[in-house]
Amino acid sequence: MSQHELAKVYDPQSVEPAISEQWLASDAFQPVADAEESYCIVIPPPNVTGSLHMGHAFTFTIQDILIRWQRMKGKAVLWQPGTDHAGIATQMVVERLLDKEGKSRREMGRERFLDRVWAWKEESGGTIVRQLKRLGASCDWSRERFTLDEGLSEAVREVFVRLYEEGLIYRGKRLVNWDPVLETAVSDLEVQHEEESGHFWHIRYPLADDPTQSVIVATTRPETMLGDAAVAVHPDDERYRALVGRELILPLTGRTIPVIADAYVDPEFGTGCVKITPAHDFNDYEVGLRHDLPLLNIFTTRAHIVDEPFIPQKYRGLDRYEARERIVSDLDAEGLLEKVEPHVHMVGRGDRSHAVIEPYLTDQWYVRIEPLARPAIEAVESGAIRFVPKFWEKTYFEWMRNIQDWCISRQLWWGHRIPAWYCDDCDHVTVARQTPERCEGCGSTRIHQDEDVLDTWFSSGLWPFSTLGWPHDTDELKRFYPTNVLVTGFDIIFFWVARMIMMGLKFTGQVPFRDVYIHALIRDAQGQKMSKSKGNVIDPLEMIAKYGADALRFTLTHMATPGRDVKLDEGRIEANRNFMNKIWNAARFVFMNRGDAIPDPAVRPRMTVNRWILAELDATAGEVENALGSYRFNDAAAALYNFIWGTYCDWYVEAAKVALYGDDAEAKRETQVVMLSVMDGWLRLLHPICPFITEALWQELHGPDARLVTACAYRVRNMREEGAVREMRRIIDLVSAIRSIRGEMNVPPGKRVPAMIACAPEVRSSLSAQQALLTSLARLRALTWLESDAEVAGAAVAPLADCKVYLPLAGLVNVDEEVARLNKNMARLQREIEKLERKLGNPKFCANAPAAVVQKVRAELADFNARYHEMQQHLERLQAL
Repeated sequence: MSQHELAKVYDPQSVEPAISEQWLASDAFQPVADAEESYCIVIPPPNVTGSLHMGHAFTFTIQDILIRWQRMKGKAVLWQPGTDHAGIATQMVVERLLDKEGKSRREMGRERFLDRVWAWKEESGGTIVRQLKRLGASCDWSRERFTLDEGLSEAVREVFVRLYEEGLIYRGKRLVNWDPVLETAVSDLEVQHEEESGHFWHIRYPLADDPTQSVIVATTRPETMLGDAAVAVHPDDERYRALVGRELILPLTGRTIPVIADAYVDPEFGTGCVKITPAHDFNDYEVGLRHDLPLLNIFTTRAHIVDEPFIPQKYRGLDRYEARERIVSDLDAEGLLEKVEPHVHMVGRGDRSHAVIEPYLTDQWYVRIEPLARPAIEAVESGAIRFVPKFWEKTYFEWMRNIQDWCISRQLWWGHRIPAWYCDDCDHVTVARQTPERCEGCGSTRIHQDEDVLDTWFSSGLWPFSTLGWPHDTDELKRFYPTNVLVTGFDIIFFWVARMIMMGLKFTGQVPFRDVYIHALIRDAQGQKMSKSKGNVIDPLEMIAKYGADALRFTLTHMATPGRDVKLDEGRIEANRNFMNKIWNAARFVFMNRGDAIPDPAVRPRMTVNRWILAELDATAGEVENALGSYRFNDAAAALYNFIWGTYCDWYVEAAKVALYGDDAEAKRETQVVMLSVMDGWLRLLHPICPFITEALWQELHGPDARLVTACAYRVRNMREEGAVREMRRIIDLVSAIRSIRGEMNVPPGKRVPAMIACAPEVRSSLSAQQALLTSLARLRALTWLESDAEVAGAAVAPLADCKVYLPLAGLVNVDEEVARLNKNMARLQREIEKLERKLGNPKFCANAPAAVVQKVRAELADFNARYHEMQQHLERLQAL
């Protein structure tokens, strides 16, 4: 129990780090060995390059709430932590560091470069883990994993080899999204498409057998004409039917290309003639396959023009945009540029490099995805996996039912190197779990490993079972797989969620998790996406430093309405810092008045107020558990806020003072025990959301040698006291009515007033038993009981369900002065109302002012009208006295 007085002001910057050290020094976050039930969440592994942003803070707070709650319910709980090697992101970070030193990875060579990346990872890669601990994440940090550690690497090789042996992994030459800055393939999901201003160049392609005639082709990328293999028209387009099969001269190259007919062409768009460049456009690639057209790759890996015989000498080696300028100039000079039009079109850029992505023909490794997708679709259809909110299932199905083979190779050095070896003496490819000594085809020792690495999401897709020891049949895998829930944002449903489902079903025969909770995005107070360029980013680490981790966690939880984006305002975090202060101050009062009492979970009080608060605690516990069980985190936070601030601090603590400061020793002792027991209860309930302050106060409540609250039971009693609840709610209604009248009539808060209550005998019997409590809470000088039909002249009245409350105002309020004050304020308010009405009545203002400004004026007017109406009602009541 507390042996000293709490500090007057709550200081999270001193309390929270000290509590964190206690947790980390204990085994409190490790699964208990003897529990009957288990519960597991795998952390979505943040990039090793990462630093905590508000999205992280949101998702990890929600996961930590679930983990702490289930741990306190007595289950063996594992929150599996770890980080992702983040292939592209990490390689970019280290390459930038090298660039500042005047070095490059290609100069260093692969081995020395990878040594440098590992050194960087050991030095700087743990930043986000330290930040997660500061947030309060209660992972089992003794089990921290990394997607490139030996155990996970073994799982990756095992999966690759098995899929290859089943024919589900293959190597093929196909078009991919190519990032010419990073010089690697990237997935469709890593390409961001946005509208950009460009041009349509209309180019003449002369007929080979009659150069005086030509067809006009429009393109947004004139440099790609160097790789044209045909011009296509629609087979039903009468304008060009006679041209099908004839040859055209490809401008500037001297080559000829055929006119082909294909239904892909939209005859209504542009001229109805489309240049076909199979090696540099995904749609053209499909047309090329149908018509057996040559695949002419015109770019190097850095998007420079290749040095090939079919390319005119003067364009070879030029950057793609330099080539564009030169080609357009040359077309104009030869009279082949018909016209140039401005054009807004969608441009794909790499989400890491922001470079314009090129469709590029290259050899890559692919997963044949359809056989893996079928069971993953069925798992959600059957309910084996449940999306929360449910509407995200539609998004999942749309993507999964139209899924394409997955390009899994990346032209990087940092990552899981593809376990395939090429023979220098034959065409055989050896795919193996361990490095082979010789070619499996011809036995030659002259073999070399594929230079590429696997897509980061390949290893991440194995995360739920690889972290638990798969491919070995470990005790952890048996105990914690399938996991219970995945908590993540909607933006990686395709990147990660779908791939974990496919891989989990394929290699374990079970779903990787039962529920997928998709949380909303964090936006700024106006609903705008946070970005550094907009200057509207709220840094969670700054908020923790300013207000404490608990205040941030409670804010995010309170705003986590299912299916709705969070509009985060720093003012909300500050307000919840005030909630932490309220909790601290209430605890300080309780500890100062506890005497030698200790909490008693079996206490059965006789006093109505004490029976009532225990029943309200129990009701709140049920409400919070129901909310958490259905992922309504905002409702859980709201219920706790209302109980702790409203019911406990504002009502019970004030009511307890009657017994604490009274002469009845038995009542005082009972109240001390109940006061502490209820605090014990709500500290448990609040702990998953606000772990630091609750742990600190728990130790003050129970003493430094007590078990950590994070290891204690969540809910310790089950009490129903309908009679006590009914009586106390009647008292609360009465006191609230008296306080409302006092406020309306401007009665000074400290002034005691007389009151009269008109009610039936049975109501009086119930209320009179609580007269001391009523008098204290309502700050009454005297309380008189009247018959139920009594009326009192010269008094303010508040009619309630089973009684009327009268406050005689003689000597309390100067009616004339109060009427004069109200009239003056109403006149001022009326002038403001008229001013705003004139503004809104001006058509020019409504038409020209920004919508947000107009809305603000309308809101002001509504507020002023509401205040005027309240004053008018108050004035009428005064005049009726």
